[in-house]
Amino acid sequence: MIVDFHSHTNASDGSFAPAELVEAMRKRGVGTFSITDHDTLRAYDGLEVAGARVIPGIEINTSWRGNDVHVLGFGLPLGDSPLTRTLETNRSARRDRMSEMVRKLNAAGYAITIADVLAESDGGDAIGRPHVAKALVRGGYFPDVAATFKDVLNVGGAGYVPSDHITPREAIDVIVRSGGIPVLAHPGRLKDESIIDDLAESGLVGLEVFYNTHTPSQTAHYRAKAAQYGLVMTAGSDFHDPRWNVRGVGMDVEEDDIRPFLDLVL
Repeated sequence: MIVDFHSHTNASDGSFAPAELVEAMRKRGVGTFSITDHDTLRAYDGLEVAGARVIPGIEINTSWRGNDVHVLGFGLPLGDSPLTRTLETNRSARRDRMSEMVRKLNAAGYAITIADVLAESDGGDAIGRPHVAKALVRGGYFPDVAATFKDVLNVGGAGYVPSDHITPREAIDVIVRSGGIPVLAHPGRLKDESIIDDLAESGLVGLEVFYNTHTPSQTAHYRAKAAQYGLVMTAGSDFHDPRWNVRGVGMDVEEDDIRPFLDLVL
């Protein structure tokens, strides 16, 4: 079956409007999916979907032991919940981080403004490094987004500012208190894999085993991790932009692998 439980719109750092992402899912034949924008549920406002099941989702950016740890939440209420304040706090931290990035870039000779960054977000709810990158490209400093990250926006770069987010345990707790299912995103991107072991004992329910850039050996490894801790498995493309995500939306997986997750959220 073709599913996708990790995708983004221009409500955070994706390039598609919610309706455009829904259309991309339809064209790919994705029968069940989630929009998991960073730190915002705004993409679901007035969203209309025909012929597919949509599971409300979120991606919460957290920090722990020097790692950027992203926690996905599924089956969440779209109204007020314990999650509401957490998302507001994270979005405020994002704005402060981007302002500091702009300050550091200015000091390094890159003449962009926070207004330039906000313009690249197209009114999005949660701004991030991709918006800074686009402002740098539009300003003529770099040929593409990838080059900005390589040269100035990653760790050690002139414009890098570390994240200052809540912890993954706090994210797991607020997702559960809001009635959702917490899942660890893209474990293959962790610098310290022991985080999986720790979070599995702290209320984590699922692991994103099937991920767009996981190698077959990584997929097998995280499948074993999920089995070890009794975690449900999810699948996601992490789609942001067709220029970056050339494989597009959708993940083709065996229904038996995903069924325990679906049974929790449908």
